[in-house]
Amino acid sequence: MINSVKLLLCTLCLGLLVLSAQPAAAQCAMCSATAEAGVKDGNTEANGLNNGIMYLLAAPYIAIAAVGIIWYKRFRRKDVDINMGKEKFHLN
Repeated sequence: MINSVKLLLCTLCLGLLVLSAQPAAAQCAMCSATAEAGVKDGNTEANGLNNGIMYLLAAPYIAIAAVGIIWYKRFRRKDVDINMGKEKFHLN
């Protein structure tokens, strides 16, 4: 009973978040105008802007991957010896 109430509440909250999403501009007006003018004139400023966006996008993923690797190396079990013999075991 409690699990179904929690599931219903989470579904309701997620639905409200999805329905309340507002469209947003991806760039400020100055960056947008510079990028559009640069592409029309043949400048490479738009490439620099795109590279900066990719750099900012990649940084959190690299940080999370580094934390995950450190966590794995620190807390993995080493030299685990499993002596089960002829005992029966159940996975459930």
